[in-house]
Amino acid sequence: MPDPSSLVLVITAPEKAPCLNATLTDTITRIIAKDAIIESRWLSTGEAWELRLVTQADGGQRLKQQASTVLIGLPVDVNILPDDGAPRRKKLLIADMDSTIIEQECIDEIADFAGVRDKVSAVTESAMRGELDFAEALKSRVALLAGLEVGLLDEIIGSRISIMPGARALVATMKAHGARTALVSGGFTYFTDRISNSIGFDISQANQLCVSDGRLLGTVKQPILGRQAKLEALKSEAKLHGIPLSQTLAVGDGANDLAMIRKAGLGVAYRAKPIVAGEAKAAIKHGNLKALLYLQGYTRDELVE
Repeated sequence: MPDPSSLVLVITAPEKAPCLNATLTDTITRIIAKDAIIESRWLSTGEAWELRLVTQADGGQRLKQQASTVLIGLPVDVNILPDDGAPRRKKLLIADMDSTIIEQECIDEIADFAGVRDKVSAVTESAMRGELDFAEALKSRVALLAGLEVGLLDEIIGSRISIMPGARALVATMKAHGARTALVSGGFTYFTDRISNSIGFDISQANQLCVSDGRLLGTVKQPILGRQAKLEALKSEAKLHGIPLSQTLAVGDGANDLAMIRKAGLGVAYRAKPIVAGEAKAAIKHGNLKALLYLQGYTRDELVE
C-alpha cells in the first residue's frame, strides 16, 4: 500500500525517441537522501521511470528542479505527484478533443475550406490563451463559416483530421481497467460523434452547428458549451457513476479546459498553453498521450494498443 505521506516523481520521454537510461536515473537517485527513497522502477524502458519518496517540505519542487537540471536538453517531462493513498489509476477520464485527442483544431480546418483560416486561427489562438470570452469568440468564428456546404465536413474528417498518438491506448487501457471515458469539446458534434466512436469513448458532448439546405448558417445552437460545461461534465459523470473526484483524470490544452483540470483528481496540461500548464497538477509537453498512463503508474506491458 502507498505511504499516505509519499510523493512520486514520474519522468517520461517520447515513445519514438526514448532517451532515459540508468546513468540518468542513477544520477537523479543520488540527489536524494537514501532514507527518503521508498522505491524506483521502470514503467517502460527508456521511456518512463518513476521514483517514490517520502514527502518533502516543499512538495518535491526542489527535487523536480534538480531532476530537470540533470535532464536539461533532453525532450522529457518531469512531474511530481502526491501519493496520498488515493488510487493512482483513475476511474473517469474527461478529455478535450481539439489539439488533445486529435492533432488539429477543427474550426481552423473548416475555416481553411471557407477561405478564412487566417481570421479564424487568430481568434482560436487568443481564445485558447484565455484572452477572449469563449462563447463570443466561438460565435464570431462560426459566423465566418456561413454558407459552407455541410458535405465538406466529411472531407475535412477524412483528409485533415488525425488522432493524437497515444489516444487510442489511453482510452482502451483505462476502459480495460474499468474506467469511464468522456470526450468533451467546445467544438462541434459533427466531429466529436465520429472521433468518439472511432476511439471508443463512452460518451461525448460538443456544440451543434446550425444547418439549413445542406449549408452552415454561421450559428450554433444555444446554450454554447464551453469551460463550465466541461466542468459540469466532469462532476455529473463522476456523480452518476459514484466516482470520487479524487479518482478522475482531466486532460486538455487550452484555457477552456482549466476548470475541469483544476477540479479533477489528476489534471493534466497536454502540450498546453502556458496559462494551463502553470495551473495543472501535471504537464506533458514532449511525450504522447500514453504518458498519462505512466502518470497513473501503468507499465508498458499493461497498455492496451
